Order: sequence, then structure tokens, then C-alpha cells
Amino acid sequence: MSTLRMTSDLRRQLILGAAKRCFARHGYAGTTTKSVAAAAAISEGLLFKHFPSKASLYAEILAEECEADRELEFLLGQEPSTATLVKLVVGMVRHFLQIADGPNEQEEQRLRLMVTSQLDDGEFARLLFLKITELIGEKFIASLERAMAADDAVRITDAPLDLFWFAHHTVVMAALARFPATRCLTYGNDAKLDRQLCHFILRGIGLTDAAIATHLDRELSQHPAQPVPTESA
Repeated sequence: MSTLRMTSDLRRQLILGAAKRCFARHGYAGTTTKSVAAAAAISEGLLFKHFPSKASLYAEILAEECEADRELEFLLGQEPSTATLVKLVVGMVRHFLQIADGPNEQEEQRLRLMVTSQLDDGEFARLLFLKITELIGEKFIASLERAMAADDAVRITDAPLDLFWFAHHTVVMAALARFPATRCLTYGNDAKLDRQLCHFILRGIGLTDAAIATHLDRELSQHPAQPVPTESA
């Protein structure tokens, strides 16, 4: 039984390795499950026993890349706390703004795929959101609970994971407004957009002004944002 399980796990990794090569060479749209199966030297039917669709393959690859991200791994290894909660929010805000301000063609394509998926059948977006929940959700909720226990936050809802997704949707939309060569929207204080978004989100999930002043200022001063190109650059 153990041998069978190891064989199944190995096959899964071989399929993922083949899929990574195909996606890197042909992109998401240009890759098919048939081409991945051929690259893995298996039948398409066997591929479907491990991954029911191309979207599930791609979502699994993205999840593995997130898990291998050293900065995220370090952050998720921190004890739940108000400080950890602020770090999670700052990291998310900067991640999406950096995609929008680029250049990072691969990350931009992934974000576009997530958005178009929601306008289509939603399969890829559902899978990706599930992976994100499994990776980050528990740490976010635990840190928010610690913040409330320390009187650094007030309870906004009995569904704390919703607050994570409200934060996620907010920063994604802010990033999307920056994608076109001529931006859809230029914020009034664009140079400090990361700080404004972080402040807006932290207040929205229930942090007090005192906690935000203490932890957000500390986080931003210790890890200043990298300069981003302007439209005239």
C-alpha cells in the first residue's frame, strides 16, 4: 500500500513537472492537457486521474510556487499577532501593486487569468481561491483573533475569513486600475498608495487607530517600498 501511494505521489510530481515546462513554453492558453500528458509520457486519461482539468494543474503549480516563496514561508511561520496581521496585509498590498507596476509579465498574466476566469466559468478562480485559503486563511484568522484579544482590534463579523477576501478584492481592483498603459484611474496621492490601501484595509478589518499607527508605521519604515515607474518613465 505504501509503495502504491509513493508511486501515485511520484506520478503526480512528474505530471506537475511536465505541466510547468509546457506552461513556461506555451503559456496557459497554448497548453492543453493532451500536450502535458505527452510531455509526461502518459495517457491523457491517466493525467485526469490526478488532475481533472488544465485549471486544476495550473492552480496546483501556483500553490507550490507560493509555498516555496521564502518571504511568505517566513511570514507564515511567525506567531499569530497584531504585527503578523499587519505584515500579511502589507505583503498582499505590495504584491499586487508590484504586479501592476511591473514589469513582471508572468505574474501579470496570472492575475489576468484569475479575472477572466471569474468572467467565464470561474473554475480557475475557485481553485486558486481555495489554495490561497488553505495557505493563508488560518494565519490571518488566528492573527486577527490575537489582535482582538490584545484590544488592538474590534470584532467586525463572525466570519473573519470574509475580511481577508474583502481585503484581497480591494487591492486587486486597485491594481487592475493601473494595468492599461494609460491608467484607468490615478489616485490623488499615488506615491503613497501602498500606505493608503494598507490603512484602509486594516481599519476595515477592525484594527484600532492606535494599533495601526504603531504597527503599520513600524512595518513600512523597516521595509520601505521599492520605487515604481511612473507613466512618464
